[in-house]
Amino acid sequence: MQLEIMDTTLRDGEQTSKVAYTPDEKLHISRLLLEEVKVDRIEVASARVSDGEMEAVKKITEWANETGRINQIEVLAFIDGAKSVDWIYSAGAKVVNLLSKGSLKHLIGQLRKTPEDHISDIGKIVDILTSLGMKANIYLEDWSNGMRHSKGYVFYLVDHLKTMPIQRIMLPDTLGILSPDEVRCYCQEMCDEYPDIHFDFHAHNDYDLAVANTLAAVQTGVKGIHVTVNGLGERAGNTPLASAVAAIKDHTSRLLNVNEKKLILLSKTVETFSGKQIPANKPVVGEDIFTQACGVHADGDSKDNLYYNDLLPERFGRVRKYALGKTSGKSNIRKNLEEMGIPLDSDVMQLVTNRVIELSDRKGNVTAEDLPYIICDVLQSKRLEQKIQIVNFSLNVAKGLKSVATVKIEIDKECYEETSDGDGQYDAFMNSVRKIYKSLEIKLPELTDYVVTIPPGGKTDALVQTVITWKNGGREFKTIGLDSDQTVSAIQATVNMLNFYRSTCGQLSPF
Repeated sequence: MQLEIMDTTLRDGEQTSKVAYTPDEKLHISRLLLEEVKVDRIEVASARVSDGEMEAVKKITEWANETGRINQIEVLAFIDGAKSVDWIYSAGAKVVNLLSKGSLKHLIGQLRKTPEDHISDIGKIVDILTSLGMKANIYLEDWSNGMRHSKGYVFYLVDHLKTMPIQRIMLPDTLGILSPDEVRCYCQEMCDEYPDIHFDFHAHNDYDLAVANTLAAVQTGVKGIHVTVNGLGERAGNTPLASAVAAIKDHTSRLLNVNEKKLILLSKTVETFSGKQIPANKPVVGEDIFTQACGVHADGDSKDNLYYNDLLPERFGRVRKYALGKTSGKSNIRKNLEEMGIPLDSDVMQLVTNRVIELSDRKGNVTAEDLPYIICDVLQSKRLEQKIQIVNFSLNVAKGLKSVATVKIEIDKECYEETSDGDGQYDAFMNSVRKIYKSLEIKLPELTDYVVTIPPGGKTDALVQTVITWKNGGREFKTIGLDSDQTVSAIQATVNMLNFYRSTCGQLSPF
C-alpha cells in the first residue's frame, strides 16, 4: 500500500529557533522536495505571518501552477473566521491545513469553547473553502494528549469531521510525549474505528522517538506521515525525512515515491539555508555515517561484507569510507590504498600503520588524502639509518622580535645543544643546527628550495608536507618532512637531510 509523505520543512521546520528562509530559498527547497526527492506534498507556510511569507507562497504557487503541482502545496490556517482562508486564497494556494483542537484541555483552556461550538466553527470554514474551490485537511492539535486524557472528545470530534468534505485528518503528537507502544495503540484505534478516513501522523522528537513513533504509526495503517529535512522543527524537531524513508523502506512493506539518491543534496541545501549544521553522526545524511573507524570492521568487510547492513551508502549516492586513526589498523589503511591503486608490501604497510597511529595520537584526524604523504615520509625514513636525532627543541616567536630556537641533537649517541635567533622559527632552528655543526667543523649542504604542501580539503589541523631541496657541491637532493605543524614538518625534513648527508659522506669529519 502506498504511503504519502508530507514534508513540512518550510512550515513546522521554520519554527526552529533562529531559522528563517527568504522567498527564493523557500521556492528552491520546494522544487527540490517535489521535483528531485519526489515527496508527495509539502506544507510551505502559516497564514497571516508576514508580507515575506505571502511573497514566498505566491512564488511557490506560481511555479506549482505552471508545473501542475498546485494540489501538492499546503498552507496552515487557523480557526479565525475567513481571515486565514482569505490570506491563503490571495497567495494562490488551493489546499488548506486547518488547525483544530485535538484535546479537550486545549479546546477549553485556549479557545474557551465547547466541543459543539468548535465543530460549528470548523464547519463554517470548510464551507468557505468549498465555495472557493479549495481543499481542506485538518490537524487535531494535541491529539496525543487527547487520546490519553479525553478520548471521548477525540472520537466525538472525528465523528462530525467525517461528515464534512475534508480530505485528510492529521494526528499530531504536538508535544512529543508518546512512546511507540502508545502510537501503535492510538493509531490502530483510529484506523479501526474509521477505516475510510485518510489519517496522517505527525511526530515531534522531544524524547528522540520521532522516527520510532512514525514507524509505529505506519505499521498500523495510517496513510500519510509528516517529516522535515534534517529533523528541523519546534524544540527538538520533527521526524527527519531521510531517517523515516530508510526505516519505512527497510522495515515495512509500504511503498514510497521518494528518490533516495537526492536526499543528500536536499539535506545539504537545507543545512546551508537554515544555518543549522547536520551532526556528523546523523543517520543517512551525516558526514561520518558511512565511515568505518574500527579496523576489525574493515577486515570483516574485506572477507565477506560482515559489517554491512541494508543501509548501503550507494542507495543515497554515497560511498563507504574507512577512517584512519589509532583504532583503524592495517585493514582500514589497505582499503584506502586499494581505492587509490597504491600497493604496499607488508613491511611498509606496518610502518605506515605505525605512522598513522603516531600522527592520530597527536592530531586526532588523519585523512585518506594524507596517505600518499605518509607513505612518502615512511619510505624515506626507511631508507635512512637514523643515527642523528633531535632530542629536544624549543621555538619562540614574538611580534617585533627575532625568533629564538634552542636545539639539542644526538649525533652518534653524543648530544649537542645550541641556541640561536633568526628571521622566523625555522631560520632560528637552522642557525642553531649550523652552530652545532660548525663546532664540529662540518659544513652543511645549502638549502636551495623549500616547498610546503597541504592535502586537498585540509583544515587547520591538516598534515603538512615539507619538501626541501639541498645542494652539496654540484649535487642536489631532496628530503621530506611530515607533521600537522609546518615548522615541525620542516625540522623533520632537515633531520632526514642530516642523516642522508651523514650516510653519503661517511664518518663525521671536517670538510
